[in-house]
Amino acid sequence: MKYRTLGRTGLEVSVISFGTGGPSRIGQRTHGDESTSHKVLRRALDLGINLIDTAADYSDSEGIIGRALKEVPRDRYVLTTKFNPDPGEDDNVISPQQMRESCERSLQRLNTDCIDVYQFHGVVPSNYQRAVETLYPTAEKLRDEGKIRFLGVTEYFFRDVEHQMLKQALYDDIWDTIMVKYGILNQLAEQEVLPLALEKNVGVMNMSAVRVKLSRPGELEKVIARYKELGLIDADVVPVSNPLDFLIQDGVQSVVAAGYKFGIDHDAISTLLIGTGNIAHLEENVKTVLSGRLPTSVSQRLREVFGRVNESEGDSG
Repeated sequence: MKYRTLGRTGLEVSVISFGTGGPSRIGQRTHGDESTSHKVLRRALDLGINLIDTAADYSDSEGIIGRALKEVPRDRYVLTTKFNPDPGEDDNVISPQQMRESCERSLQRLNTDCIDVYQFHGVVPSNYQRAVETLYPTAEKLRDEGKIRFLGVTEYFFRDVEHQMLKQALYDDIWDTIMVKYGILNQLAEQEVLPLALEKNVGVMNMSAVRVKLSRPGELEKVIARYKELGLIDADVVPVSNPLDFLIQDGVQSVVAAGYKFGIDHDAISTLLIGTGNIAHLEENVKTVLSGRLPTSVSQRLREVFGRVNESEGDSG
């Protein structure tokens, strides 16, 4: 495994981290067998993955992690989780007491007395300032009490494709980490967010570099056709059929493999989140990321083709 520093936290984290949200949620949405989920988590640690990311609202992911790793020394892994500051009402946030209670429940489910990075989850631009003013002082108190070590914020990409919230968060310079969506089809973070994070020494976790659209040729063709219709990419820049097959070369076995490689190939990015409930899938993804970078010419072509896309590919799952 390779490791990078998670910005100003100073934590040395694996370039691949284990995410417990997304379509699988450690297998909760696929096989539903908790014993298998435990094996996947422990295999991740054996492979050198030392950052596990979760959230209070990822079904029972926190509880599964707590039960799976109860015999594992706590200093063997970095634990990051999130709380949702949005109560489901427009332009509102939960109370400081609700935030504290959410943190206490997460600590209990995770079977730990300290969360390494506690993140404000899926904050939209219109609610960012309110969330900071209302809840950040409580977060600082939780840190002073030793219940959390560092503070992060994550975006709600499908309502903020131009990363407006993260730009404001980085300018505020009060966060230790951010979580961003950056990948082949969504490169806008490269324009301002990633350079700012590097300048401010903020750790960057990259989520959703590969989701359904890259892994299903038919869906990918529809997305790229729509980008062409919207004028986001040139009409003749890639073919209608198998538009990204030019990526399969020089040891890159698939479009998905290229997506993972692209997702970690930026100096600002500390770690790439990968989620699965399947050991073979986990091992394949780790092997892919560790097998080397995309050829420079290929990365450059991807930036030329998709660099100005400011549209979600429509995959929130």
